[in-house]
Amino acid sequence: MDEVPQGVGRTALATAWIRAEASCRPDRLFDDWLARSFVDAAGDAVPIHGALRADGTDGTDGADGADGTADLVETMSTYMVVRTRFFDDELTAAAAAGCRQVVILAAGLDSRAFRLPWPPGTRLFELDQPAMMSFKERVLAGTGVRPRCERHVVPADLTEDWADRLLQAGFRPTEPTAWLAEGILVYLAEDQAERLLAEITDLSVPSSRFALEDARNLAGGMLDQIRRSSPMGQFADLWKGGLEGESPAWLGAHGWRGRETPFTRIAAGMDRPVSAALPIEGYFVTARRAGSWEETGVTRATAPAAAGVGLGAAPGPGVGPGVGPGVGTRSGPGHVRGSNGHGGDIS
Repeated sequence: MDEVPQGVGRTALATAWIRAEASCRPDRLFDDWLARSFVDAAGDAVPIHGALRADGTDGTDGADGADGTADLVETMSTYMVVRTRFFDDELTAAAAAGCRQVVILAAGLDSRAFRLPWPPGTRLFELDQPAMMSFKERVLAGTGVRPRCERHVVPADLTEDWADRLLQAGFRPTEPTAWLAEGILVYLAEDQAERLLAEITDLSVPSSRFALEDARNLAGGMLDQIRRSSPMGQFADLWKGGLEGESPAWLGAHGWRGRETPFTRIAAGMDRPVSAALPIEGYFVTARRAGSWEETGVTRATAPAAAGVGLGAAPGPGVGPGVGPGVGTRSGPGHVRGSNGHGGDIS
């Protein structure tokens, strides 16, 4: 077994296990065929491995799930699956809109460089802690797989000098970039999260894209409920809250325009309705760096739409806001069925 990441890095192992299991479904939303390699390499170190019983309960004291923890674990697993497909679609839409530079922050065991259909000339940067990237590269070397784009690995701590390391790795700040911050903000303190968004903004020219997630009500009783659930409870003490749901307002005030869409709306659009209400309000944010002639702001989605709608290439002065390509339904590698079902044209 390869030496595996610890601390927050263990969440990447749990996510890989969920993605591997989800990829086995006949109605799968994606096919993350590398996830199983990471899970096998980690062995018993995978924090979720074996914790969920075949009957769907989570191994807590109440075998019938009377306390609701089994439903909560199932809902959180669905959340991660829906999140994966949603961000798959958003990155592919950004590439279709002309972004040939992609940055995946806290990449963990993300395999999008290998499974998404990137256009020629795409350069993708993966940033994460050195221990995480070391484990990942050892596993990838053993598979012999090759990325479908120009892939750059950048060992870096997002609370330190990651921007300098990204620039040293060949990042071009003069080119439109597609940024992904998946499963990050909740593990950062408020000042750390705000600094991360500020650094991303400083490195983004107009027409750059940004996809991230945030949550409201991440406190008190919610954390107590999560702590009682297995295997998710072990991660609750790592959560710091990030911007506590204020990332859309921050982005809108700093030159971005876009939308936020509730997780439950997206899940329903993917035919993955949740069986239990989450004690937090989780949502996904998609934004485009606005030109100087454009209004900014992040609005809440109110109707289903395809990925990229309202986030298209920025028009010139005096021209109406652009509408991006609809790419919610695809049959290419890594996409098996369905639309991401999110929406709300912010044009």
